[in-house]
Amino acid sequence: MITLYHCAAARSFRPLWTLEELGLSYDLRMLPFPPRVMAKDYLEINPLGTIPLLLDGNTRMTESAAISHYLVTRYGPTPLSLATNEPDYGAFLNWLHFGEATLTFPQTLVLRYSQLEPEERRNPQVATDYAKWFHGRLRGIEAALADREVLCGGRFTVADVSVGYALLLASRIGLAKDFTPNVADYWQRLQKRDGYRRAVEAENLASDRQGIPRRVY
Repeated sequence: MITLYHCAAARSFRPLWTLEELGLSYDLRMLPFPPRVMAKDYLEINPLGTIPLLLDGNTRMTESAAISHYLVTRYGPTPLSLATNEPDYGAFLNWLHFGEATLTFPQTLVLRYSQLEPEERRNPQVATDYAKWFHGRLRGIEAALADREVLCGGRFTVADVSVGYALLLASRIGLAKDFTPNVADYWQRLQKRDGYRRAVEAENLASDRQGIPRRVY
């Protein structure tokens, strides 16, 4: 049985969404955020104290985009991945990692310095600067979607899951109001996917069963 440790609306939503798109069985373990502070016993399982953590037999993984890639290759073949001989394979890998490294990173600083730090340590200038950075990087998404509905390969893939989570995070922390037209339409399409909706429902049900507060999407 695959086990996924997850915090509501956090990076671990990427592998959760991927699991639902694949229709795999899994055990979802919900944690309060941040788990390294709010669930000290989790450090015995993952000394980093970060989420996600995916356990699959002897496999242990902590990087959300890499987990999504692992799942679609380990449990494929599936249209959610691109084969190495497909023309868009390079673009697939680039967008897969773009979602985390380029789009999620600046948002973590916005979140930290606008909401998570104690009042006396918050820094509006840092939050504003990194919000601008994030929106600047969205120009690549806006351009890519000018003549298509998904990022690569002519079909929905985990590259869209990776970038889609970054848009989810932007919605959560108040940055979605400045989405450009193609990005906004793309985000609306992603939220209509059955896999996305099942992932939200799975998170909510597991939160209720395990006594972890829900997040509003």
